[in-house]
Amino acid sequence: MRKRILTAVLSVGLLAGSTTPALALSYHRQHDYYDSAYSSAYRRHVRHKRHMATAKRVGVGAAGGAAIGALAHGGKGAGIGAIAGAGAGYLWDRHQKHTGHY
Repeated sequence: MRKRILTAVLSVGLLAGSTTPALALSYHRQHDYYDSAYSSAYRRHVRHKRHMATAKRVGVGAAGGAAIGALAHGGKGAGIGAIAGAGAGYLWDRHQKHTGHY
């Protein structure tokens, strides 16, 4: 029974992780002029978006790690899994930023 629950949780997590990049699409308008007010506001928006993407990736990794750790080893496993998942989420975020994604 425990293996089935663990398999279901992992399957849902992988499915949710594969659909997230499709939901994160953003469209940018192109303009032929330089507007400093728009440009600075846009830079702030992009910087904020990058930080939110980092927080989301680390949070999802921590939640997934905690869920898997709790299923595997109870409360202490949840803590260890959360730390490991957050670390994996941070590494994935660094990889995404290095390859040109937000």
